[in-house]
Amino acid sequence: MASTTGSIEDVGPKLQSFDIERATTQNADYRSVAWSGRYLQVTLMSIPVGSDIGLEAHPQTDQFLRLEAGNGRVQMGAAKDQLTFDEKVSDGWCVLVPAGTWHNITNVGTAPMQLYAIYAPAHHAPGKVQSTASIAMADKEDDPADWSVQPANVPDKHG
Repeated sequence: MASTTGSIEDVGPKLQSFDIERATTQNADYRSVAWSGRYLQVTLMSIPVGSDIGLEAHPQTDQFLRLEAGNGRVQMGAAKDQLTFDEKVSDGWCVLVPAGTWHNITNVGTAPMQLYAIYAPAHHAPGKVQSTASIAMADKEDDPADWSVQPANVPDKHG
């Protein structure tokens, strides 16, 4: 199902098509799950000036993130106090996060940082929309769908 408004309906593991650049740049929510498949998931994110996605590590989840607008500072490493990878990123840049890697992206620009993330396997509840990072952190009902293929239960780590 394509959308021209930027509002995407997560149809679960069904055929889907939409303008990801437009949807990402029009998304005003911290996190909005755009599509949930059995093996991966697409989320849209908007990070306010001076804020970040939150230091975290997903032990069994690889991630691909792409900035569609804004400027960021990506930091990654083997431990939360060993973020040896430190690089500025902007519109058009991607960030590849291997499973188990501690990572964070901070908005260092003057406008919201708009990005999308692809998780493999799925990481959030289908269709989940969280307007702010604090709402996302407090959300206890944000588990992937039962029909998604998940590894053994290894909890994420947060900094």
